[in-house]
Amino acid sequence: METTRRTGINIAQSFPSARANTLSLFLKVLNFGPSLILFLLIIVLSLTSSYFLTPRNVSNILAQTAVISVVAMGQQLVILTRGIDLSVGSNLALASVLGALSFHAGAPAPLVIAVMIASGAAVGAINGGFYVFGRLPHPFIITLATLSIAKGLALQLADGRAIPGMPPAISALGTDALGGLPGSVFVVLAVAAVFFVVTRTMVWGRWIYAVGGRPDAALRMGIPVSWVLVSTYVVSGTCAGIGAVILAGRTDAGSPLFGNLLELDTIAAVIIGGASFLGGRGHLGNALIGALMIGVIRNALNLLNVNIFFQLIVIGVVIVIAVEGDVLRNHLEGRVRVLQAGKEP
Repeated sequence: METTRRTGINIAQSFPSARANTLSLFLKVLNFGPSLILFLLIIVLSLTSSYFLTPRNVSNILAQTAVISVVAMGQQLVILTRGIDLSVGSNLALASVLGALSFHAGAPAPLVIAVMIASGAAVGAINGGFYVFGRLPHPFIITLATLSIAKGLALQLADGRAIPGMPPAISALGTDALGGLPGSVFVVLAVAAVFFVVTRTMVWGRWIYAVGGRPDAALRMGIPVSWVLVSTYVVSGTCAGIGAVILAGRTDAGSPLFGNLLELDTIAAVIIGGASFLGGRGHLGNALIGALMIGVIRNALNLLNVNIFFQLIVIGVVIVIAVEGDVLRNHLEGRVRVLQAGKEP
């Protein structure tokens, strides 16, 4: 009788274990979903269009996604802390205008670059400072305000028009290539390398994940939560300034019209890439994969002569699918924890 009862208990315990293993396997597939989708997308497009994988088109895709990639990496840090930065597009526009004005005032290339990056960082510092020390309920408020302020300043300073002219060193980013790759790609790789080192090997990187995952616990652990939050917005703004350098190099100009809807593109890139709006989870690859996916989709739709308005619909549908994937992932993780707890003696 005792043996029968023990056998029944073992069989009952094996069901939660089997379900937990199945759900864990599905979670792994879901986590690799964006990379897998991007790979399949490239395969399908290479079969449907003979022009898609040509060196010229690949270089074009990389050049077009460079700005989104850099700015999305900064947006990724903000989203890791459960925040959002709506000002990156206007921030980029203002930085490009200030860079163009400084060039026409006689500044050399290094100073023009410094002006654009410093402008982006300053707007980021304003966002972080007002959000944290102004005790605002959500960064949506201040970043929405600076979106409007920065755009207005850019329009006022440029008199509503593009300002042509950039130093040759900056213009080279948009015209020169090395090994068949546009110069802007090497800027993206450099920024990605810095982000990788900082987030993976420095205490600050671990603090960001701690603040985004459990902010109350992070505060009790002695982590300077306020300054960590401010720093992520400064980095996000700095990335917008770097994006301004890349875009100014491609167009050989600064313009108050740069960066329209860039905030939506960068948020979409981060979420499509697999990061979570709930904070504390994600990695550098999320932003890069998402940016590439947006670039590939737009390029493919152009090659297939799809109406530009329909492209917006496609990107929106992809965002909805990505968000639902995040919701499903959170639900499955909760189920796995419950099942694993249930099989413990």
